[in-house]
Amino acid sequence: MVVWTDAERKAIQDIFGKLKAEAGAKALIRCLIVYPWTQRYFSSFGNLSDAAAIKSNKKVAAHGEVVLKGLGLAVKNLDNVKATYAPLSVLHSEKLNVDPDNFRLLGDCFTIVVAAQLGRAFTAEIQAAWQKFLAVAVSALVKQYH
Repeated sequence: MVVWTDAERKAIQDIFGKLKAEAGAKALIRCLIVYPWTQRYFSSFGNLSDAAAIKSNKKVAAHGEVVLKGLGLAVKNLDNVKATYAPLSVLHSEKLNVDPDNFRLLGDCFTIVVAAQLGRAFTAEIQAAWQKFLAVAVSALVKQYH
């Protein structure tokens, strides 16, 4: 079990509370452009042939919102992220066969989106709490793979 300090809890909740609705879409769009091999899991989303197509794809944007809501579940359940994400772990490992490293890549993209949105408020201490949170979320998502 992860031990969270009060400062980490506050930082994570504050960050998530400040995220704009499109943050999930921005992170997923960035992930699909920067790491094009991740597109293979989204073949049913239509045209992902270039950055412009990805940025304008409504299915990508909608799935980014789903991902953001999933992160919100983890924020609300900081003391039990693994149990909260157990069904998602099974879905992604057994049914969707997603490469588990993709969760880390998407997490990195989320960090960039958060940093861009928060600017100077995204201090090293705030980033440390956010990175810890993402590491816990990724670990919970890949639990079924082990």
